[in-house]
Amino acid sequence: MQYLLSQFKFLATIGDYISFVAYSFLSIFYSLPRWSLIRDQLYSIGVLSIGVVTLTGFSTGLVLAAQSYYQLYDKGLAGVTGLMVAEAMLTELGPVLTAFMFVGRVGASMTAELATMKVTEQVDAMISMSVDPYRYLVAPRLISGSLMFPFLTVYSVVMGVIGGYLLSVYFFNMSPTTFWDPIPTYVKPFDFWTGFIKSIIFGILITTICCYRGITTSGGAADVGASTTKAVVISYVLILIINFIITLSLNVLREKIGGL
Repeated sequence: MQYLLSQFKFLATIGDYISFVAYSFLSIFYSLPRWSLIRDQLYSIGVLSIGVVTLTGFSTGLVLAAQSYYQLYDKGLAGVTGLMVAEAMLTELGPVLTAFMFVGRVGASMTAELATMKVTEQVDAMISMSVDPYRYLVAPRLISGSLMFPFLTVYSVVMGVIGGYLLSVYFFNMSPTTFWDPIPTYVKPFDFWTGFIKSIIFGILITTICCYRGITTSGGAADVGASTTKAVVISYVLILIINFIITLSLNVLREKIGGL
């Protein structure tokens, strides 16, 4: 009996989350939030994340270049180090690692802020004054997160390739042409679109999960911490699962259509 109740609660939560996402998007299309609200979130979500994204992308590119070079050098394939770095950053590590950093820096803060407003009855006060909390609190974060995350992902990929280039050229003494030449030949538009599609989905997923966990929090300070932890853990797990599903689906589609 307890198992059935837990399953019903799980399904109810999923349904509630889907309704939350649908209403959030409808509130955006019905009436855009004020530009000042969106601007503040664009700065908080995007500009303030540049530092951690720079470090993540650059260090990942360094590690990829080092591992690729050491694994391929004795096989006479060190010339594909640049290609390995670019492919891995574009299709997998760029979107996924940026998503992890995004959850830790933006998602946790977003959840904690909204949860604190909920438990201190600030959200209820908005409703009593006929202010839609979805339009005022959720919509600006959803718009900003969905717009900024793809740009942060592209920036992370660029920093990763730059990091791999610097290590390959100035530490392993590889010529710049050896590093760059295979990239335009073997990196296809499909690789770029794979990473870009992932970044759009991850941006929407992370923002909506964190906003949902925050705006549905009830109780006190302990519940704010619990909601923040749940939002981060759920986001991490779903990023890994959805990343696999997208990768598999797009490659199967590529095989069926061909020529991408």
